[in-house]
Amino acid sequence: RLLKMEEFFPESFRLDLKDERNAFFELCKEEQIWICKPSCSNQGRGIFLLKNPAAVTTLQAKLHSTEEYLLNRRVPYKAPQAQIVQRYIHQPLLLEGKKFDVRSYLLIACTAPYVLFFAQGYVRLTCVNYDAASDDLTVHLTNQYMQKKNSQYSQLKDETVWRMEHFNSYVNEKFRKTNGLPKDWVFTVFTKRMQQIMLQCFLAAKHKLDRKLGYFDLIGCDFLIDENFKVWLLEMNANPALHTDCKVLRDIIPTVVYESL
Repeated sequence: RLLKMEEFFPESFRLDLKDERNAFFELCKEEQIWICKPSCSNQGRGIFLLKNPAAVTTLQAKLHSTEEYLLNRRVPYKAPQAQIVQRYIHQPLLLEGKKFDVRSYLLIACTAPYVLFFAQGYVRLTCVNYDAASDDLTVHLTNQYMQKKNSQYSQLKDETVWRMEHFNSYVNEKFRKTNGLPKDWVFTVFTKRMQQIMLQCFLAAKHKLDRKLGYFDLIGCDFLIDENFKVWLLEMNANPALHTDCKVLRDIIPTVVYESL
């Protein structure tokens, strides 16, 4: 069964497309949080939050003035960098009070014929406790590059990444009974959902992949779980981080790379 977009992907708009941009500005009149991020980027670069209508109005004016400037210069038209704005999930599930997401891997091993593999990754946590009202991006973004900007990172580095086994045990212990989850929810229901979403995204992009011998790609897929245990896909990265600057990553990353090759 194919999923509907709203079943796994937060409502999103592309700001570089006029119709989508206008639809977003029309919709965004009330007090709610949106997260704005450029495509084809990583390490949290260029990401910011829109937390109120005033911030949205400022962004709208900035985009309009950039468009006017480019039109008036009479230079060959260059499309602005693709940028999306995505509805912020403000009630994420927390681990010990901290926001987290899960990085998993999709290996497109071959396109002639198509061959895909899934690999479990790891859990990425923030250094400090979650507060939806905070203006500190290290509270909202879990990637390691962003967490390094937090003054507590050097002391808490090894606590910001969990093995999936640790995550599974934690969910069994803390959430299983109160939320009526099956045993080992992480390795059963959650894993199947990640695979279902990854496969659907692959099928959507399949027609763009070159069917040529030797092509392969390792893609990092980021999932967020909300407090109702709904699984959301945040993004898919064609250039996933493969650094090993904490203990868990030193165990996981070399295996992922070795098995990919």
